[in-house]
Order: sequence, then structure tokens, then C-alpha cells
Amino acid sequence: MNPFEEGRVLLVNKPLRWTSFDVIRKIRGLIKIKKVGHAGTLDPLASGLLIVCTGKFTKRINEYMAKEKEYTGSFTLGATTPTFDLESRPENFIDFTQLQPEQIREATQAFTGEILQMPPIHSAIKQGGKRVYELARKGIDVQMEPRKVIIQKFGITNIQLPVVEFRVVCSTGTYIRSLANDFGASLGCGGYLSSLCRTRIGEFTLDEAHTMEEWEDMITQEKEDLKRIADT
Repeated sequence: MNPFEEGRVLLVNKPLRWTSFDVIRKIRGLIKIKKVGHAGTLDPLASGLLIVCTGKFTKRINEYMAKEKEYTGSFTLGATTPTFDLESRPENFIDFTQLQPEQIREATQAFTGEILQMPPIHSAIKQGGKRVYELARKGIDVQMEPRKVIIQKFGITNIQLPVVEFRVVCSTGTYIRSLANDFGASLGCGGYLSSLCRTRIGEFTLDEAHTMEEWEDMITQEKEDLKRIADT
């Protein structure tokens, strides 16, 4: 039997500009089984930890998705974008030069703990069987409902205006893009997510993950080893 059908957890460092499904498609092609899934989407403009489950371990995807997440990245203040990130062009430019570092750091307090968050209309949430980003791209009016999320930690790690670097520890279902938009609004100048890296999911960390090139080499080597054993 293909060992990946018995079940594996692969920790992948998702490359920038790859979709999460690009990773799944690549791994399916390498291990030659269809039963492959991931435990939590990362947007194309985000990098970092993606948990991939194969075979029988796909039953554990919901368990992994429910785990606490940690992210690092940056917001750019002084403008907004329709997608809340750099998938769309910045607009609505507002002067941000009056902002003080302490004011920026104190603004995080309003977004710590249990909060109501409005998901982006350009997201993978389904309405009527369709992804809302597909509806939004067609110009169809999308009505989103706020969701309760928990942000355990939200810290500012560096300020070089208009760019503000952060670290967030949060519950599943939290949209960091929405946090960027709401954080900018609270400061009166707007903001959008300009970079994002997922560094942890529960007990799994980015340090343990491998690049797609590394996984391709390891999987190819394992298949060769298994064939050699079968031939002896």
C-alpha cells in the first residue's frame, strides 16, 4: 500500500503567491493519491505554515483547523484596499503623519480578547454554495455577518510609518486582513495588510516545516527507497 494512504501530516512552508490548493495539487501529483487536504487556507499573498494531511489522516483536518494560530506580518497605514490586502490597489489615502508610536500600540487593546469581526467580502466563505469572493468579483452585493473571534495577543513589534509590524495569536476563523482594516479605521487613517506569515498552528511551528522543494526531494527519495526494497 502507498504509505501516504495510511496517513501522514506534512508541515509545509507555503510559498508566496501559491494558493493553498496549489500545494495540495502538487502533493497529490507527487504521492499519487487523491485523498489530500489542508487544515486552514492561507491566502496567495501570505506565506508560512500549512498543515497538509494525507490518506486516513484527512479525518483529523477539523481537529487541526480548530487549533490556535500565530501570525507575524505588517500593516500599511494611510490607505485602504477593497480586499483589505495587496490583492487590490490602495485607495482612500489619508494623512498618517500625526500618529505617535504610543497611540499605535495602545490601539491594539481594543482588538484583544473576544471581539466581533466582519469577514472580508473577498474571502472563501460560502453563501448559497458559492465562495463570496467569486460573487464579489462579479459585482454581486454580498452581505456578511460579524463573527466572534478571540485574539489572545496582539502586539506591535516595529513601527516605520506607514508600515507597522505585528504579532498576533488568535482563534481559528480570525481574518488578519479584517484586523488590518479595522485597526487602520480605529486610528482614523485606514490600513491594509501588506505582508503575512503564519508561524504556528497549535503545537506545530513554522520551524518544523519544509519548503515545497524539500518535500518534493524527500517524497521522491522515499518512493525510490520503497521501490528498491520491493525489488530486493
